[in-house]
Amino acid sequence: MAGIETSGLTKRYGDTTALSDLDLTVAEGEVFGFLGPNGAGKTTTIDLLLDFIRPTAGSATVLGHDTQTETDAVRDRVGVLPDGFDLWSRSSGYRHLEFALESVGGSEDPDALLDRVGLEREDADRPVGDYSKGMYQRLAMAMTLAGDPDLIIMDEPSSGLDPHGIRRMQHLVREEADKGKTVFFSSHILGQVASVCDRVGIMNDGELVTVDTLEGLRETAGVGSSLVVSLRGRPNVDVTAIDGVTDVEFEDGRMRVGYATPESKAAVVHRLVESDAKVLDFETEEATLGDLFSAFTETEDDAVTKVATDGGVAPTGVRR
Repeated sequence: MAGIETSGLTKRYGDTTALSDLDLTVAEGEVFGFLGPNGAGKTTTIDLLLDFIRPTAGSATVLGHDTQTETDAVRDRVGVLPDGFDLWSRSSGYRHLEFALESVGGSEDPDALLDRVGLEREDADRPVGDYSKGMYQRLAMAMTLAGDPDLIIMDEPSSGLDPHGIRRMQHLVREEADKGKTVFFSSHILGQVASVCDRVGIMNDGELVTVDTLEGLRETAGVGSSLVVSLRGRPNVDVTAIDGVTDVEFEDGRMRVGYATPESKAAVVHRLVESDAKVLDFETEEATLGDLFSAFTETEDDAVTKVATDGGVAPTGVRR
């Protein structure tokens, strides 16, 4: 059974198509990264999966349940961390978490959930209206985990978090996946997606451009990585014939070798050592998700840094 499966899922608003003929399968236990620029259709997809809006055409299932006819069954098994949610400012964080647990029949210890997200108990006793954005986000994460959901949908989960909070969030994602949970992770911060996701889907103009592992995307896009070796003198060795090497340049004592696979990188290092080349240092420059995004969508690099979630019909509050 797939965690998420869509077939021809389409949403139009008049003459505007927000999502076009989406066919997507996310496996159970998978952390799936969902990328795209503003208006690409990411939040629209999430809203359709949760039946916040109805599709113009097509269908979707979540954990085997039809999203339109079995909405309650879907929401009983899904934890949602939406982008741009609202909480009751005069109520404490602890009361919010207790309410979330009561709403889903969760049996978890509230203090244990607070520990997992890194929110101190003394802060949890304060009204959320006094919270920083990072504290707000940590509380929302704890509420999302209430009831031990089988599928977690996260829309911009790192919003407002400091580097320590981001690392904790990434650790939580992998912990949930290790327990067999499915995580659908939508983010504009490409490096965070690369650090936690098993596969990545790239959306553009309402269409799913491609789905693959990061390594598969690199190979398909022809966007390789480079091994940069600092040498004393020019080596008397030819590495161009090594399988997977795409190009070789030498300038100012540095050899830059483009490669397509990790095996080819290792072969280059081995060949240099065998040749008695005087290697002073080496480093790798990996193709980033930004490079891949540009390759698949033909956008400029500076536009990639501004990738954001689409408008869609965003839910308010933390819902299950």
